[in-house]
Amino acid sequence: MIETFLSGAKKGWGIAINTIMPAMVLGYVLVQVFNVTGVMDVLGNICGPIMGVFGLPGEAITVLISAFFAKAAGAATAFNLYQTGVITAAQATICVMPSMLMGTLVGHYARIVLVTETNKKYTLLMFLIPLFDAALGMILMRLILTAMGLM
Repeated sequence: MIETFLSGAKKGWGIAINTIMPAMVLGYVLVQVFNVTGVMDVLGNICGPIMGVFGLPGEAITVLISAFFAKAAGAATAFNLYQTGVITAAQATICVMPSMLMGTLVGHYARIVLVTETNKKYTLLMFLIPLFDAALGMILMRLILTAMGLM
């Protein structure tokens, strides 16, 4: 029993160090680079109307950008935006949806679609479906949070 526990702990540690930590660093670095360079303000202004549909400020687009590369990066970016006061806890909850539903899209595409030599004519569709799912998830989460009186 102890050996099983230690084996599981070792695997968990490996996942944390090799997968989750790099993604979290990506999320934090992305937000910091965007803040320092002024890109965050530009993104906020450009994406404000679109993200407003989901009850989010324009700056929350960085969550979708991060999640596109890694689920944990999207979550880390949402947390960083929450921690810096850019989004509220309810808005961070909305940001969970794209992190889960379209997260790691680039990695999954490379590991699955390219390896299996899927017909290229379906490429756009394979990208659009997770994006649609994420948008629908954010709208539904906003409705739920509104019904609960949290927004």
